[in-house]
Order: sequence, then C-alpha cells, then structure tokens
Amino acid sequence: MSKPLSELPQVEAPHFRVPDPERLRPTTGSNHPPRILLLYGSLRPRSFSRLVVEECARMLHAMGAEARVFNPGGLPLADDAPEDHPKVLELRELAAWSEGMVWCSPERHGAMTGIMKTQIDWIPLSSGAVRPTQGKTLAVMQVNGGSQSFNAVNQMRVLGRWMRMITIPNQSSVAKAFLEFDDNDRMKPSPYFDRIVDVIEELVKFTLLTRDVSPYLVDRYSERKESAEALMKRVNQSSI
Repeated sequence: MSKPLSELPQVEAPHFRVPDPERLRPTTGSNHPPRILLLYGSLRPRSFSRLVVEECARMLHAMGAEARVFNPGGLPLADDAPEDHPKVLELRELAAWSEGMVWCSPERHGAMTGIMKTQIDWIPLSSGAVRPTQGKTLAVMQVNGGSQSFNAVNQMRVLGRWMRMITIPNQSSVAKAFLEFDDNDRMKPSPYFDRIVDVIEELVKFTLLTRDVSPYLVDRYSERKESAEALMKRVNQSSI
C-alpha cells in the first residue's frame, strides 16, 4: 500500500504515479528479432574494434537478433556539417531503428577515440517527440593495444547513462588485441572471446526483457509535470 501524499506536500498529485507491476508485463509482446546497432571507433584498415563488432554481429545473428553495423567513415565532426548530411541521416535512422546498441572503442590516450565520441554526439537525446536512445539497451566494449584497461568502457557508461540507455552490467575489455585475431581477421578462442559471448548474450536478454516496456520504464514524474505545464501554457494563450 502506498502512503498518502499528505506526507509529500511538494508533490503535484495529478502527475504522481505508484509503480504498477502489471505495466511491466505486456499482454502482447514483440515477435520480431531484437534490433541491435553496433558502433566501432577506429578507421584503420585493420581496426580491431571493427573486428570485435563484426564478431558480435555474428553472435547476435546466431542468437536470433538482427544486427546492423554502422561504418563511421565519412561522418563529419559534430556541428561541422548540416543535420541532413547523408552519414548523419544514416546514423540517426539506424539509432531510431534499433532496440539496443553495442559500442566498441579502442582506448587512445586513456580515453575513447574521437571517432567513437563523434558518432554518439550526432545522435540527439531528443528529436521532436522522438527520443532515439531513451530506454534502449547498451553494451560497452573496448580494445587495447597494451595491457587491459577500462577507461574507455567507463567513459561510455557515463555517456550511455546521459543518453538514458539501459547499460547492461557486463562489459568487455580486450588486452593486446593484435594478438587475439588470426590471419583471417577472426577472433581466436580465448577468455576474451568467451567474455564477449557473455556480453552479447546478456544484451539480448535485457533487450527482450525491456523493449516492450521501455516507454513505461522511462516515464518520469518530472517530465509528466513539465509536459502538463507546457500544454497548459499553450492552450491558455490569448491568441487561441
């Protein structure tokens, strides 16, 4: 039983909601494959972040998901081109299509690459009434030229939270990535490979669990209140 709102005089009662467990059990669920967008953060001819993402796409297909990989080649710096630039439109359409994402970046100078950040910067938090990332799942990974590090995945977790995404607990960091791929650019069997399988499996599970209820999961008191105030301001204009 919820307690009376008399104990919360700061709250505007019309916009307050008691979480409803039944809203988390949709009567009809989606029956299409989970839709996952994969982003990588290097343009080198033999990009290990791209090779990891390509392995992830194969795993996603094997798990019954639909995977699309965005090639960041030709994507301009954020704000250095109009929003109707073909690569920007392609990226934003894929972000809107997706129900979850995988971000994989090399670590450069102790951080994610500028290419990785540019892709994220071009995806808006909101576009009109559409929120391209809110409530969608996210898995973060990184590759390293040297010893194992977690700087890039930690940064991407911050960005995922800022983009209002459901970032799964598991993650992957591949040390000395140049040793982990064979001459055919396929990842060798190793604990690093096993961890990536773990991450993708968890991502698919979280996506299946949340995709049909994500609008309810991210429905917020503050935004309901703000929307109501904006509506009242609009309908009460003297010119109407």
